[in-house]
Amino acid sequence: MKKFTVLLCSILIAAGVFAADVFITDNGSGIGTATWTSDNTYILEGFCFVNDGQILTIEPGTVIKGKPGQQENASALIVAMGGKLIANGTADAPIIFTSENDDLAGSVPDEANGLWGGLIMLGKAKTNNATVPKQIEGIPTTESRAQYGGDDNSDNSGSLKFVSIRHGGTDIGEGNEINGLTLGACGEATTFSHIEVVSNKDDGVEFFGGVPRLDHILVAWVGDDSYDYDEGFSGYGQFWATVQVEADGDRHGEHDGGPSDCEFCEPYAMPIIHNATYIGYPGKSRRVITFRDNAGGFYSNSIFAEQDKGIDIEYIEGEDEGSYEQWKQRGNLKIEHNIFQNVADGTAEKLFTVSVPVDENDNPKWEVPAGYAADFAAYFATANNTAADVGVSAADPVPTGDVSGPDYTGAPWWFKRVDYKGAFAPGTQWAGGWTLAFGDVDYISDGETVSVEKVNEIKAANIYPNPITSTATVYFDYDGGVYSFAIYNLAGARMKETRNISTAEFIFDRENLENGIYFYRLSNERGNKYSGKLLVQ
Repeated sequence: MKKFTVLLCSILIAAGVFAADVFITDNGSGIGTATWTSDNTYILEGFCFVNDGQILTIEPGTVIKGKPGQQENASALIVAMGGKLIANGTADAPIIFTSENDDLAGSVPDEANGLWGGLIMLGKAKTNNATVPKQIEGIPTTESRAQYGGDDNSDNSGSLKFVSIRHGGTDIGEGNEINGLTLGACGEATTFSHIEVVSNKDDGVEFFGGVPRLDHILVAWVGDDSYDYDEGFSGYGQFWATVQVEADGDRHGEHDGGPSDCEFCEPYAMPIIHNATYIGYPGKSRRVITFRDNAGGFYSNSIFAEQDKGIDIEYIEGEDEGSYEQWKQRGNLKIEHNIFQNVADGTAEKLFTVSVPVDENDNPKWEVPAGYAADFAAYFATANNTAADVGVSAADPVPTGDVSGPDYTGAPWWFKRVDYKGAFAPGTQWAGGWTLAFGDVDYISDGETVSVEKVNEIKAANIYPNPITSTATVYFDYDGGVYSFAIYNLAGARMKETRNISTAEFIFDRENLENGIYFYRLSNERGNKYSGKLLVQ
């Protein structure tokens, strides 16, 4: 395979050469106005900027890979203020950002993280920083193009659709990793639809101010928080989902109002989020959402599930603008019309709690306000929140229970009015097929799982019994050749494999598999394949 290098913003590609590795570098002039096409693989070498005035267009099906490296050798794609990224894939041809070592065929375990940097987009919208513009987190301060913030909320940094960002979050310093998708002061004309951030070492999506609009976002298996906002972020979000595994993850949402030098500055952080589905992993002492540093926000028509702790809201004594005051006095923090499934003990007193800052010895600075538990309990009911099991899980976030009755009273025109709560309609999996997290399965109208592999697929396969307790018989349309049958856990690790299958049915033994939900894949060397889910109990 031929190697090409981008130098001085020029791509030197010989005519008639296809499927080339195109190496992208940046000497300070940016990568130029360019179109990246799906017949090449683009490999980022270091920090590569779309400079002010430049437009990068990425065609559907294009793969962009980041070279490994730490600190100043990290790789990332950064859209500077005034630059624009147009990366609109499709469900059949998503745009994929991943590690240079990923051949997209299993060379990198699904759960691997920190293998390259990430995608950063910087705009000119408002923040509540004391100093504007400000240097973005994750990029060394010596890089002047990594600044963001201004006073133009209509700013447009581009459009992303059907984009999967995988295995990022490399370290650039002690405890400082790049997020999967970082949005610094992006304006309302910047749009995101059907975006996946999977297996990032740090946060999934992090917002620093701005007012971008995002729908159908999936964050899976990240090492820290799924959605993190700060510095007056006030964008719109609908159909946001996250799933966590046992090994990694923290809060579903870490929501801060302002930076340490301007916690109580305006604009307040007040995003509006409808139809979220946040699913955790019980037994890890993780929390659904933390609101602090004067953060507000609106969550409605959402599902929060499988987390040991609920939502905590920070109280600051003597201040009239802390997050607790944003909820109690100002009406800038609302949690309404939501479903809590297996969160804390299911009572309002545990689903909503108050936190206070601690001193250098980790002792609370103040007493929590008297009567807060009764206030939360009353609010929980009047705001039409409920505790119920609606059948969502990290393996399958599509609900099987009653999720009817959403309420969009007062919601801006941008939000789609649907007849269900949560990110997924019953029987519908919009993340199936084009994502890494749920790429093996899709749904038809009755909720039955089916293969989404369209090329050379086996027409039928069956496992009986399913659930399997000891052994099961696998039947499939055998057309000659040698097949293998592999079992994967929810993190994508191969747990068990049967090889040299040369008959239309065979016996599978669940030996050494713990109880739980697994993915299976039946395939041969000619590309015939079938995939689905298996329950072991």
